[in-house]
Amino acid sequence: MNTLLPIQENAVAAIRISSLKQGLQGDSPDAQKEQIERFALDRNIKIKKFFIFMESASKEEQPVQEAIDYCKNPKNNIQLFVIKSIDRFTRGGSYLYDHLKMQLQNHKVQLVDIYGIIGKQDVNTLEHLGLSYNWSIYSPTKKSEILEAERAKDEMCDIMTRMIGAEIRYVRMGYRVRSPPFGYVNEKIETSHGRRVILKPYPEESQWIIKMFELRCQGTMSDEEIVDEINRMGYKSRKQYRRDPEDRTKVIGESGGKKLCVKQFWRYIKKPIFAGVNSEKWTEGNLVKCKFEGLVSIDTFNKANRGKFILSEEGGDVVKLWSKKLPETMTQKLINNPKFPYKRVITCPHCNKALLGSSSRGKMGKHYPAYHCNKRGHYFRVPSKELEDTVESFVKNLNFTEKYINDLKKCVVDRWNQRIEIKVKDTSIIDAKIKELKASAQSVVNKIKYLSSEVAIKYMEEDLIKSEEEIEQLEHEKNQKIEPLFSINMDNVMEHIGYFMEHLEELLIDTLNPLKRAAFFGLIFDSPPTYADLTSGTPKLAPYLGVKPPICSTLVPVCDSTGNRTPISRMRICRPNH
Repeated sequence: MNTLLPIQENAVAAIRISSLKQGLQGDSPDAQKEQIERFALDRNIKIKKFFIFMESASKEEQPVQEAIDYCKNPKNNIQLFVIKSIDRFTRGGSYLYDHLKMQLQNHKVQLVDIYGIIGKQDVNTLEHLGLSYNWSIYSPTKKSEILEAERAKDEMCDIMTRMIGAEIRYVRMGYRVRSPPFGYVNEKIETSHGRRVILKPYPEESQWIIKMFELRCQGTMSDEEIVDEINRMGYKSRKQYRRDPEDRTKVIGESGGKKLCVKQFWRYIKKPIFAGVNSEKWTEGNLVKCKFEGLVSIDTFNKANRGKFILSEEGGDVVKLWSKKLPETMTQKLINNPKFPYKRVITCPHCNKALLGSSSRGKMGKHYPAYHCNKRGHYFRVPSKELEDTVESFVKNLNFTEKYINDLKKCVVDRWNQRIEIKVKDTSIIDAKIKELKASAQSVVNKIKYLSSEVAIKYMEEDLIKSEEEIEQLEHEKNQKIEPLFSINMDNVMEHIGYFMEHLEELLIDTLNPLKRAAFFGLIFDSPPTYADLTSGTPKLAPYLGVKPPICSTLVPVCDSTGNRTPISRMRICRPNH
């Protein structure tokens, strides 16, 4: 007796996984496809097309909508829509399930699962009377389908709650759960909380981040110059692959590999993660000290951000970020005012606090610049001209010890050698990049030998030319770094140092920039001097300086040409002799 096969029906099959990781390790597309093909073969179903979706089915825009739209087209002649199970169709609950299934029913397409939850036969409650209405036709399995759809939604909620909840907790503990930022790479380690992920410096990228912070801290280069310097070291942004939105396993292109720009540099400088501090939505606005060391210290981060973003450790694993924005009235003032260069160098004789500087207006409208201290419960004021004359008189009676001159020369040589070592280290990074490019170019040359396609050869030659141009540019930048260092004659530098040590007043008085004069002047003291100390000639000098003997007997304030006044320590003015 021959068994008749059912009439062959055309169908589409939908395969869905929530992520690429699930596709590789769990319910893979290949496994689902194999199950559906066996199911179709047993029931004489012809699968005209497979749709593979690699995204979550819990959102409003359902991924299977594309397959449903394909079934709606009469030209495709589809009778069945085959899925493995309802949770592979949608995880949006009964509402979205019913909405998607209704679209198929309206176009005479039957939804089928390989587990048999979805029934194929509808029941007419008025069939015995020979009539039918929309309300009289129902599916006996609809309740079980709705329960399965709701179970799939609840299962998704349970899975996400466990997974995301655990990730949030570990983030607040200082671990890492996301992809690594530029300069880092993820690494799993054994901890008291199990096998957890932390960030580890990525050698090729971290060197550029560290150099950015170091150059910003030095304050000798503009941001544009720092960006150019980092690019000369071979900086390239991280490459990322672009995947096919319909099939996430397929790579259709790549992005990245670009040079550093100023805006990206600013973004890097402001990121606390480079100081080992995490800040994101899951930390509830707080900053958490990570379980790994940053690429730079918190002090380096604060210096590089120049007070605009300040990290301060509050104890434990909690860190606070202070964003300091000065009012407009304050930003217009000059903290380092060239009219009052000594206000942060010389202190008040009453309270030993730094002097302030301002110009008061007299009755005739004329301004009188002066240094003062009048907001701390006492009053002290000295005209700017008088204070600067006192400084000049004091400097002319100073001289360097012979031991210090020799120590200074030795220190300059040591610092110069350190600078050469840093430059050599930078050039070694460039050498590594050149070596990598040469290896890449050689690989291209080897591949060209085996190519026969003119188009392929053309693109390979373009890549080869591009690599050669980068090598030439890096060689030029390397020479620019090294040659200036070895072209400086250190003997001439030593002669200049000796000259300025013997003619100290040219450095501390004759320098055109008043702020530099004040800065040099402040370096000669072991602690900031008061104005009374300068007038009496008794400040605490740095150990490498000495005072010429006549200063103690001949120093007289410049405010009295007769010399009929005696310097009195810690007084606002000098009193006449009685």
